[in-house]
Amino acid sequence: MPRPCQVSKGQVIKTMSVSYHDYYEILGLDRNATEKEIKAAYRKLARKWHPDLHTGKDKEAAEEKFKQVNEAYEVLKDPEKRAKYDRLGDRWRDGQDFQPPPDMDGFHFYTTGGEAGGFSDFFEILFGGGDPFKRTAHRSRRTGPVHGQDIETQLEISLEEAYHGTEKNLQLSAREVCAACGGDGFINDSACSRCGGTGILTGNKSLAVKIPPGVRDGSRIRLRGQGGEGIHGGARGDLYLKIHIRPHHLYKILGHDLETEITLRPEQAALGAEVSVPTLDGNVSMKVPKNTHAGQRLRLKGKGLPSRDGRGDGYVRVKIDIPEHLSEEEEKLYQRMAELRKGV
Repeated sequence: MPRPCQVSKGQVIKTMSVSYHDYYEILGLDRNATEKEIKAAYRKLARKWHPDLHTGKDKEAAEEKFKQVNEAYEVLKDPEKRAKYDRLGDRWRDGQDFQPPPDMDGFHFYTTGGEAGGFSDFFEILFGGGDPFKRTAHRSRRTGPVHGQDIETQLEISLEEAYHGTEKNLQLSAREVCAACGGDGFINDSACSRCGGTGILTGNKSLAVKIPPGVRDGSRIRLRGQGGEGIHGGARGDLYLKIHIRPHHLYKILGHDLETEITLRPEQAALGAEVSVPTLDGNVSMKVPKNTHAGQRLRLKGKGLPSRDGRGDGYVRVKIDIPEHLSEEEEKLYQRMAELRKGV
């Protein structure tokens, strides 16, 4: 436990040297800031640096910033603490090392072997331990209902799922209004200990979502009442799912049309043929006309994706290639064809 020692005028004390904390600078305020300006600055910075809003290495930095902001507010919001802090006078300009002066009547300085209540050594020396999030019995005065925030997130699905429709079980990061402070972030003039002054708690929730047939890449699905929670009785916001269709190994998506590729042998392209072509409804038979050229697109009407006007078309782009292995008779036929076409 911290060990207090009363300091009176003229008394020399021996205590550790610590880094001075400029609480006004931490909150971005001048030393004549009003109570309203202090509270507004704190709310803005507490929301900005709340650790739950950061991840990875940024989270560690945010935790330190959040701690500094809370400590600064704990001092400057309290008229008695602020007055004692301000009585340091011009000594705050001395630099990084701070030793409390021996001529400060009414101060109780503390020695401590470490942090208590999450405060810095500087705070402990001046004020001793305490909890900046001490819960009080009454909540802050509430305003009227506030509508919850709308949320948008991406949902990746396959082309087949977009065409036939599907159901997805989603794991979403949920941000709910803190029940302890009702979303205010404060209980009286103290930051809520449960949400850290943000008014929001984060967690996870599961949600079963039906994806209707025929959704397009980039389209949005609205889920009413699945967004952020409202404040003071306000309605919940909506959740918007922005659809992203994964690239497909067979089809290229061209709006509501689909394009695939088939490979024909030379004689099929020259003489015409009937070939099997894949579609989202299964394989279909397609007639290849005589004298079909490489790169030519053949249309399969109504074999694309659903649209407002009905359904898009399927397209088959033609490639021509010879078989990997030719028999002796096939080679003779190709030679004969080459002789026939000399000079053409």
